[in-house]
Amino acid sequence: MDRIPGILQDCGWTVCLVGEEQSGKLAQVTAGLRHGPDPSGSGKLITSGFSYWGLESTVAWAHACNDLYYPVMRESIGSFSRRWRAMGDRLPAGPLHYVSLGPGTGQKDQAVLRSLDSQGRAGCYLPVDVSAEMLRLAQREALQHLHVPAADVLPVQLDFSIPGNLDRLSTLIRRTVGDEPVVYSLLGNTLANFDNDTPLLAMLARKLLRPQDRFLLEVASTAGQDAPAARAAAQEYENSPRFREFVTSALMQYTDLRIDLNSLSCEGLVEDDRALMVKVVYRNRTGGPLVLTLPDRSTVPFPDQDTIRLYLSRKYTRDGLARMLADARVTTVGETHDTGHTAFDRPAFGMALLLLRAGEAPPPTGPNPFNS
Repeated sequence: MDRIPGILQDCGWTVCLVGEEQSGKLAQVTAGLRHGPDPSGSGKLITSGFSYWGLESTVAWAHACNDLYYPVMRESIGSFSRRWRAMGDRLPAGPLHYVSLGPGTGQKDQAVLRSLDSQGRAGCYLPVDVSAEMLRLAQREALQHLHVPAADVLPVQLDFSIPGNLDRLSTLIRRTVGDEPVVYSLLGNTLANFDNDTPLLAMLARKLLRPQDRFLLEVASTAGQDAPAARAAAQEYENSPRFREFVTSALMQYTDLRIDLNSLSCEGLVEDDRALMVKVVYRNRTGGPLVLTLPDRSTVPFPDQDTIRLYLSRKYTRDGLARMLADARVTTVGETHDTGHTAFDRPAFGMALLLLRAGEAPPPTGPNPFNS
């Protein structure tokens, strides 16, 4: 084992810890596709992590993040370094270890690691993702032009939304870093992709955060909370050809369905007073029933007008975000709110970057930052 860091100094090698049985993940995918018919997009589905699972989905996501017609993600990546620097004086003193939950393309992780490295504060880097291909992509981008020792990088292939997996991850991290502080991150509005977003955040805080640790959370925000705002939120996804290719890549990988991009729709909904919700669904518009063959060679009926939900996202209101933090029992110690470019007749959408610690969240006070 002592020889591994030296071996990894040769370009092109990656070590990855696999934290769960991969055949079980395939069973989860097929279970979601067996749900009964539902024309509203609440039946058959491909759950969050599996949208990125596999080589095809990883490549498609990397292309989507650079799509000129998908400005939300591109602007989020481009502005991240500036927003992260604003958190500098709110971080714990001394060396910091960095655990990235869902590192994406790795560009934001690079901004975090570069700033810590420039201050001589960089510790271990542990990217965590359900997809081994996404981990390799993220690690390559995150460490580009940085001199991080190979022994300090430990990618972990794991679904962090499962409680038992999170217990194992917590044990691994504590054995790796001891009592030294850790900065965890969940960036790119990833939290909004989960049906149970608040329970997930609460579980992450409860199982991972110690008093000396911090949690960096990035979510999309909205000042508008009505039907026109919901339609505008959905249109952000509809306008991107690369996003449409990405979101159907999992469907191509796990079924034998012949994809018709005209059967893909992005539906914007108002989720009470907490968020705008966007569902991306594939609808059978052939006028007749189809039969899907799944990876285990079993078949599932796909009736006319039935749907498969491929992607879920949200944009949170200020009050909705505050309630979620309170319910998750975390406290904000630093934050930035960035409003994207909007026309005079369009709602103000933006990104909120929050630095959190464990503890009760106070009720919202003061002016609404999303209206600025």
